[in-house]
Amino acid sequence: NSVDALSTRIEVDIAGGGIDLIRISDNGEGMHPDDMELAVTSHATSKIRSDSDLEQVSTLGFRGEALASIASISRFRIRTRRTGLDAGQELESEGGTIRHLRQCGAPQGTVIEVHNLFFNTPARRKFLKKPSTEFGRISEQFAKIALANPNLHLVLRHNEKLVYELPATPSQLDRIRRFFGSDVGDKLIPVESETTVTSFQPSPDGPVETSSAIRLWGYVADPSLSRSTRKDQYLFLNGRHIQDRSLQHALGEAYRGLLMVGRHPISFLFLEVPPHLVDVNVHPTKTEVRFQDSQTLYRQLLHTLREKFRELNFQSEIQVPKPTEPETPVVTQQQRELDVWASSSIASVPRVTPLETRSAPAGGLQSPAARSDSPHRREFAPNLKSAAFHPDVVAAVQAPEEDAATGEGYETVEAFVPALPIPESQSDVATETVHGTDYRGFQIYDCYLVVAGDNGLEIIDQHALHERILYEYLRQRVLAGNVESQKLLIPETVECSAGEAAVIMEYQELLAEIGFEIQEFGGTTLLISAHPVMLPRGNFVRILRDLAGQLEESDGKTSRRDLLDNMMHTMACRAAIKAGQRLAPEEMHELLEQRHLVDDAHHCPHGRPTSLLLSRMSLDKQFGRLG
Repeated sequence: NSVDALSTRIEVDIAGGGIDLIRISDNGEGMHPDDMELAVTSHATSKIRSDSDLEQVSTLGFRGEALASIASISRFRIRTRRTGLDAGQELESEGGTIRHLRQCGAPQGTVIEVHNLFFNTPARRKFLKKPSTEFGRISEQFAKIALANPNLHLVLRHNEKLVYELPATPSQLDRIRRFFGSDVGDKLIPVESETTVTSFQPSPDGPVETSSAIRLWGYVADPSLSRSTRKDQYLFLNGRHIQDRSLQHALGEAYRGLLMVGRHPISFLFLEVPPHLVDVNVHPTKTEVRFQDSQTLYRQLLHTLREKFRELNFQSEIQVPKPTEPETPVVTQQQRELDVWASSSIASVPRVTPLETRSAPAGGLQSPAARSDSPHRREFAPNLKSAAFHPDVVAAVQAPEEDAATGEGYETVEAFVPALPIPESQSDVATETVHGTDYRGFQIYDCYLVVAGDNGLEIIDQHALHERILYEYLRQRVLAGNVESQKLLIPETVECSAGEAAVIMEYQELLAEIGFEIQEFGGTTLLISAHPVMLPRGNFVRILRDLAGQLEESDGKTSRRDLLDNMMHTMACRAAIKAGQRLAPEEMHELLEQRHLVDDAHHCPHGRPTSLLLSRMSLDKQFGRLG
């Protein structure tokens, strides 16, 4: 209500977690004396005057429920003075009964006080949490109002101690930094887009076609910064904080392949939608709304973020801790003798080679399951373009020169593993050619590759990088033609929950497009008679359950491409070299060469980084060569 009153400064005072006192003071336009009694009357509001106003709700409050409900379970007071009036009005009530209504002296604006919450309903009071918990919830609501209105000066105090004082600012990013600090603020990426939609509005002469602009803007975090929950995903509609599963799903889809499983992005997104295109009166708390065209908003958000991510390089950099100034030690004679001994002994220490020289197995860099020769293998297409964020994934990938290979039985996974010619090398380390310069690389812990480059020292996760390369290769092969099915000699029965069975049968035709043939078998049991031939043996049932969960969560918005992506993620992960697998120098060289054939070699399909960079500048700083 204070925001609706065009306030420029709002102060919130809390005592005892809001149980003892809630006071909200503003310098807005104030209330008219005639509205004082109506303010504590149920379903009475001055913000809706005709039925047409319900189609154009532009205020945060409009139902007339909040003050009446609060006044009925507390000792309540309103003091207000309307702009242009000499005297103010004061109303006091107890348990919903008005005790006093009189004139008073008051500054312009309104002060609302709530004392002794639930004093007359002890059964409800006992369900309140600890004051600290209740204040935490108040603080969350305060943050949402503050983020939506950076132009307001906002103050929050608890038990007479200042918690927040947020001066008005024209910068949304400054307001975000005040709540989340520079660690989040420095990692935020600005996004903005606008689209036009066509709608029909009622008129005396019949529906009139109108065009309206929908603006999306805000900030999303770099994939290197994520959370284990969606708590830090903020979505605002015309200044109102809302929650929308559809847009939340679009946000997650935009980060697909950039975040690890179980991690969620941080976002502060703002939607400006004409009021007649959204119904904000579908939920008591107004946090859930109904859009007239939710599909357009879904596509706009997804396309905006994917286009932005295509422009950026998300390679992670190693954060080197700042060196501390140690205290000057007292050097004893014994310590000096030890130093002399250590210096003279260094030359006698044998040099350790990074990796023993071994001959590479025939067939190039392959998964353990794919060491045998296969006639279906072919070179990875050097002109492959990653289409992870392109709105039309099919058009972004060049079709291969030959048809997709079809393997016999369950040998298809091996058939998808690419092989490149192995260069002859007699060195005990791998080399990578960058801009005509050879850089030596070696393997550590049978898990990571270390390569020196122009920008510094790069540490590469061999499994994550190979997984990304295989994923791009698989996608090229799948998009080139139809997905083939493997008929089962004995159909397999699958016991599902009622929800899983319902969603699988609802999308039976869509699943058939990717190779699943499924029929009902009675109750919640399904019969699988065929599955995609590319799936590994014994895993198609589990993958089908995963797809059912994705379909249920996406609420009908998952495309065939997304389903294929899920399967290709799994296949690439299973076929890639593993952590703990020692590589020959030729294998390392081949892996380093192949990473330049994909656009996004910095993340595996699951979102983990494939490499970390220890910059040359960081090394120079640590060794005291700079400053």
